[in-house]
Amino acid sequence: MVALVITSIIAYLIGSISFSVIYTKKFAGFDVREKGSGNAGSTNVLRTAGKGIAILTLICDILKGVVAIAIALLIGVIVKADDRTRAMLVQAAGVLVVIGHTFPVFFNFKGGKGVATSLGVLLMINWKIGLICLTFALIIMAITRIVSVGSIAAAILFPVLCLFLNQNFLVESFHFGYIIFGLIMAVIVIFNHRENVKRIIEGKENKLSFKK
Repeated sequence: MVALVITSIIAYLIGSISFSVIYTKKFAGFDVREKGSGNAGSTNVLRTAGKGIAILTLICDILKGVVAIAIALLIGVIVKADDRTRAMLVQAAGVLVVIGHTFPVFFNFKGGKGVATSLGVLLMINWKIGLICLTFALIIMAITRIVSVGSIAAAILFPVLCLFLNQNFLVESFHFGYIIFGLIMAVIVIFNHRENVKRIIEGKENKLSFKK
């Protein structure tokens, strides 16, 4: 129980490091949350600060998920946890790092939507499912030219894949736990895109331009 609490706190604090805000303030002279859509994510950084800062933000946001899961694994080793407990530590870290990204304690609880960080978590927990979700998201984005549509579609696909694929998990344990974990992750991402969903329905969602 103590290990689970410590893991959750560390993961949340890692998620709370908002690289989009840090990098736009340092390299572009403004807070990304005050420009464009107001979202502290790499897509808004791309639109307001350019490709270089956006790529750097994207990489660091993905790494937040990777590091959080790695630390959860390390804590599991330190406390000599069994497979089920290690799986719980990993899942808790995955959820809390994304919540930290969304509601960062260091940045007035106004963060991003957690897609890149979720990708880092997915690639660590099950690299095969992570790559399938990433490929699926990119295809949907290329077809629709709408980032949020690809992100939501991949979020929905994740628990579905967890339901049918029970191999290649970082910690092989109670499979139903991963299905619940996938559903929680999907709900978080979809909830964070609620305004995007509204704009999509109204036909007002911003589209990417591949010509720029």
